Amino acid sequence: MIRATQLKKSFAKPGSSKKNDKVLAVQEVSFTAEDGQVTGLLGPNGAGKSTTLRMLATLIKPDEGNAQIDGFDVQHNIQEVRKQLGFMPHNAGIYPRLSARENIHYYARLCGLKRSDARQRANELLQQLDMESFADRRSAGFSQGQRTKVALARALVHSPQTLMLDEPTNGLDVMATRGLRNIIRDLAKQGHCVLFSSHIMQEVSALCDHIAIISDGKIAMTDSLEGIKTKTGENDLEDAFVRAIGETP
Repeated sequence: MIRATQLKKSFAKPGSSKKNDKVLAVQEVSFTAEDGQVTGLLGPNGAGKSTTLRMLATLIKPDEGNAQIDGFDVQHNIQEVRKQLGFMPHNAGIYPRLSARENIHYYARLCGLKRSDARQRANELLQQLDMESFADRRSAGFSQGQRTKVALARALVHSPQTLMLDEPTNGLDVMATRGLRNIIRDLAKQGHCVLFSSHIMQEVSALCDHIAIISDGKIAMTDSLEGIKTKTGENDLEDAFVRAIGETP
């Protein structure tokens, strides 16, 4: 489970030498993502989605507010949070000279798995994610869909309860997107908490149990898909999104 409460983050404005000249990326972001559900963080590019996920993943510290991953505070219980969390950042690079199997095994060892356990876990994920046909090929020539599967396997290698995916379907074709969607649904059915960010309305409406709409660094609305449609009086998620952020559809 993820619980974010009034998260705020600003960055120094590029090219400025003034100490207080900052860009406010996230301001007072609050939402909850439950176990056994897929929660979508929906917003346009630059809305603050990636910054929010990076704070939740303990990669950057919030200026204000707090958050918990499965009951552990992201600022005070960093190692415990990382044990509970699998994070696949946007355009996560994989080592091109390593095979898919070697990439997964390497990350398993980094996460503290014993050599035999790492080997077994890599084999499980290769089968689960249907990667056996390219498991032992070098990653340098992989398609975007194959690279995404390797990155997802790395995020899952330590069997985390909570999974965060940042724009996971970018660059994927229709079949790869459908396959990833099925994997995400299965993880939620197994009781995992899944949070993913996206700016693609179709993806969010097809997959999410709960949606948090973010715009200009603020949460504009949170609810189920039908709840958001009801609150905004719109039948289409795109129109509902525009209405939720205060614009006219």
